[in-house]
Amino acid sequence: MKKLILSAALALAPLSAMAAGETHHLAIHVNQNDPAVMNMALNNAQNVYQHYKDQGDDVIIELVAYGPGLNMLIDGKSPVADRISTMSLEMDHLQLSACGNTMAKMQRASGKEVPLLSEAVVVSSGVVRLMELQGDGYAYVRP
Repeated sequence: MKKLILSAALALAPLSAMAAGETHHLAIHVNQNDPAVMNMALNNAQNVYQHYKDQGDDVIIELVAYGPGLNMLIDGKSPVADRISTMSLEMDHLQLSACGNTMAKMQRASGKEVPLLSEAVVVSSGVVRLMELQGDGYAYVRP
């Protein structure tokens, strides 16, 4: 009888409850020098993180910035630097990836180093990184 009740309860349980403990993956694409777009991307990251945290799941989020979007990760230039700093402390598994190709072009044009926020890591190519993440099963969002 107990097995029958347990089977019935499992059959009626919501799928989200059965998925608890899963790890989800999200790639967020930022290629615009626009604080509104970057704030939307950060909102997306926070909302997804909170959603899965509330379910008891983990989520790995990688925000990839290239082209004009790299300005959002430049120290002394980013209008969202404080928010990025706070989010990086609060959220597990948040990575901010800066395109190495874009950095090299910016450095050649300015004749000096491009200082990144301490939370950012350099990847060789932003587009290639997004392709790799999608190939690894990451969901893709472009705000």
